[in-house]
Amino acid sequence: MTIIRFLLDALKVEVHPNSEAAGRAAADVAAQSIRSLAAERNSATVVFATGASQLDTLRSLIAAPNIPWDRVDGFHLDEYVGISENHHASFRRYLRENLTAQVKMRRFFEIDGSSSDPESVCRDYAERLREADPQLCLLGIGENGHLAFNEPGEADFNDPKAMKVVCLDSACREQQAAEGWFGTPEEVPDRALTLTIPTLFRIPRLIVSVPGQRKARIVRRALKEPVSEQCPATILRTHPDATLFLDPESAAELDLKDTVPSAG
Repeated sequence: MTIIRFLLDALKVEVHPNSEAAGRAAADVAAQSIRSLAAERNSATVVFATGASQLDTLRSLIAAPNIPWDRVDGFHLDEYVGISENHHASFRRYLRENLTAQVKMRRFFEIDGSSSDPESVCRDYAERLREADPQLCLLGIGENGHLAFNEPGEADFNDPKAMKVVCLDSACREQQAAEGWFGTPEEVPDRALTLTIPTLFRIPRLIVSVPGQRKARIVRRALKEPVSEQCPATILRTHPDATLFLDPESAAELDLKDTVPSAG
């Protein structure tokens, strides 16, 4: 299969032969961005996503050559409220195992989901992120269309908050259980801390990795439905520099016959 690339509104879309190839392509773009930022600014601040959809991208990014990790500051998108940092599903644990234990970053700032005062965590973390001025974000899309944990019904494209506590809907909780992070949907915490949509959209470059058959329906919705908070991922089509990386499974419900294939 050749690589298919096309533009939908402002969103760049790439369909790669398999999930590993899509992850490598996303990582290549991220690696080059980090190298350029470090050269131009002497540092790079990157916001990282978690979840099964990010594993191929993170593995390839860690293996990429000549990334000046000692000049990279890292943040993450979200975390469950009331979950131990050592819980199997903790995003802090995920990022330690899949990123910060693998490369020596200058600094990585974790979201403390265990705090008894999550509102204070949101204020402090958002201020630290604002001061760090992130230039790159690795992102996914949830099966319900969420970006970070901005769920339908919680997402606000004009949110006055930079970070907030949200309630997780049943579709989100079912996804987390289906991916093996929890035994049942009922075990998934019903609240989380998340960066908001305006915070994500202040980041100049978004790299969105969305592989797998379970994401085919939401990919179609994100690309075809009107831009709406009922499907938060639709707003990606308005970002000035976002690229969506798909594999054949996640692109299965798209009509690609009118797109122009590319071999590279």
